[in-house]
Amino acid sequence: MGSRGNTVTCDVGQNENFDEIERRAKMLGVKKHYLLDVKEELVRDYIFKAIKANALYEGYYPLHSALHRYLIVKKVVEIARKEKADAIAHGNTGLGNDQMRYDITFKTYAPDLEDIAPIRELNMTRDQEVEYCIKNGIPLPRPKDKPYSIDENIYGRFVGDYGDAEDPTVPTPEDVFGLIDRNSTRSPLRLTINFENGVPVGINGETMNPVDLIQYVGEIAASYGYGWIDFTETTVVGTKIRQTYECPAAFTLIKAHMDLEKLVLTKRELKFKHLVDIKWAELVYDGLWVDPLREALEAFIDKTQERVTGDVTLEFRPNMVMPIARKSPFSLYRKDLVTYGPESSVRQIMGKHFTELWGAGSLVSYYVLQERRAKKDYKSE
Repeated sequence: MGSRGNTVTCDVGQNENFDEIERRAKMLGVKKHYLLDVKEELVRDYIFKAIKANALYEGYYPLHSALHRYLIVKKVVEIARKEKADAIAHGNTGLGNDQMRYDITFKTYAPDLEDIAPIRELNMTRDQEVEYCIKNGIPLPRPKDKPYSIDENIYGRFVGDYGDAEDPTVPTPEDVFGLIDRNSTRSPLRLTINFENGVPVGINGETMNPVDLIQYVGEIAASYGYGWIDFTETTVVGTKIRQTYECPAAFTLIKAHMDLEKLVLTKRELKFKHLVDIKWAELVYDGLWVDPLREALEAFIDKTQERVTGDVTLEFRPNMVMPIARKSPFSLYRKDLVTYGPESSVRQIMGKHFTELWGAGSLVSYYVLQERRAKKDYKSE
């Protein structure tokens, strides 16, 4: 990689000064610095897959950080090949989940390249990292008294390494939040998300660029104080860690997508897909993007998404977003099957016969158990 090697920065929608990043890279003597705008690829090939899978790890985390790790690895390998590199270096520690996402994917895409993680190999703490930078004249990206670890893209934001960040008994300080207006008093707003085959394609009937759509929805939801979580997360190895996320775009779009699925998928499809969605999220969280099971699960997911086309109207109010209307050409709603009005096509007497059959097995089991208990009680006397 040359005397100093090359550096790569991927623009995934984070709030960073890319000119300053390049200046610092050149100050450190790198041969060449690459800035890659990968936002559209992130949305198309990763975020849209997550939306179709209603991806919420442990019911909360929408995987915004995990998703862009795999894309970064892909792009870094491309640059490494271009520059005829013999090694790849990254800043992962030996404690976080990201080392799995980087290491496994690097070894899959570039098994011949050495995988170097200096922080992990030197067993450095955050304080030691800061002191090393100061001692060697490396500019800190943030003030020394607030060396927050910020992980952000257009789908969400994470902040760690503040005070009691790892202590689940201490509430998140207010100044940690950077996207959400947690004191919003805005008047209600209604917005319609347009979906085609499971992915959002427009707002209020107007087709939008994927990146613009994600950013627009995120900004609206954030302005209403919606989309933050503070919860205890189970790491890849099973330990517990306290996490705080701001993901207004992710939570809003997944909520709309799930609402549309309920309209067009059958009861059995919904129940089974829920299991598939959970497993998909676990694979992505656990660093196993390259595992064949992910693609197998996506084959099922994509089949269900053939009918997830339509519109979902959301109402935004301070600290909440709620679907209030939905429509689709594949809607399974039939008024004549559920109405109590004269349009009903159901003969109500059918209900009596159905309940007799539906509950027969439970009734038999109940009376058999009651009889056994009665005999047991009698004998015990």
